[in-house]
Amino acid sequence: MIRSGADIQRNRTAIKDFVLLGFSGAPVLQVLLFALFLLIYVMTMMGNISIVIAYRFTPSLHTPMYFFLTNLSILEICYISATVPKMLSDFLSAHKTISFSGCATQMYCFLLLGGAECYLLVVMAYDRYNAICHPLLYATIMSKRICVILVTASWIGGAINSLIHTNLTFTLSFCGDNKINHFFCDLPPIMQLACTSTVINEIVLLVACGCVIVSSFILTIISYAHIITTVLHIKSSSGRKKTFSTCTSHLMVVTLFYGSAIFMYFRPKSSYSMNQDRVISALYAFITPLLNPFIYSLRNGDVKAAVKKIGCHLMVGQRY
Repeated sequence: MIRSGADIQRNRTAIKDFVLLGFSGAPVLQVLLFALFLLIYVMTMMGNISIVIAYRFTPSLHTPMYFFLTNLSILEICYISATVPKMLSDFLSAHKTISFSGCATQMYCFLLLGGAECYLLVVMAYDRYNAICHPLLYATIMSKRICVILVTASWIGGAINSLIHTNLTFTLSFCGDNKINHFFCDLPPIMQLACTSTVINEIVLLVACGCVIVSSFILTIISYAHIITTVLHIKSSSGRKKTFSTCTSHLMVVTLFYGSAIFMYFRPKSSYSMNQDRVISALYAFITPLLNPFIYSLRNGDVKAAVKKIGCHLMVGQRY
């Protein structure tokens, strides 16, 4: 049966909401997944909020490094909150729908925060490079004004990148299937539902991935390479060991974040596999926000001391 142009146009504009299939499975599995992701969410929020509070109430932490770490924690709080609350409600709901505008908003927020994190990780690597490789000029190079500019630029860069992708994606025509084979509104699964050509979207995605994710990863690696080269000249073996340990842990998290994001976005649409992609997406959507506060901040003696001090004050205040 041949449909008329009017029928096709009605179908293209008929979709008012999407269905997030998420991690489908038996009801018992849904409850277990709910408990797992709730635990991840609570731990991530507690870790990042403790860093923000420690920075706010500890004047000795008001340095460029902790300023960037605090901004990373704020970003991670927003980043994981863009996807997890909706996903948790879907685990316990029979109706896993999300409105057309709600889907667009979720995608915009997620891409904004993801892009901002890419840039912020480069900024943090640059900060450590200056602190270790140019210690005498560090205070001049990383002035308060420069720090604010770098963080602001990270957020603006993420916002522009997100606006381009969200606008291109949601001006596509969607007809027929409205089931998103994913746990949130991400670019690849949404583009798979489009009933019009996505060639322009794919080209823009590949270019943006190269400009934002790949270039940020390369710059971060270059910064750490210079840091490691400088560390090799440290005479103290304990100093070398401590710095190498810190750099290694940082590089592990950075590689996990950038690597999974590159795999997810830096490939043609024909190679998308949603069952596999859901696992990859979980790495940069949930695991890195969980690891970042523990890898970057909560292993640091100054931060741990500040958190303990604030915790003791709170406990004493509750007693009295």
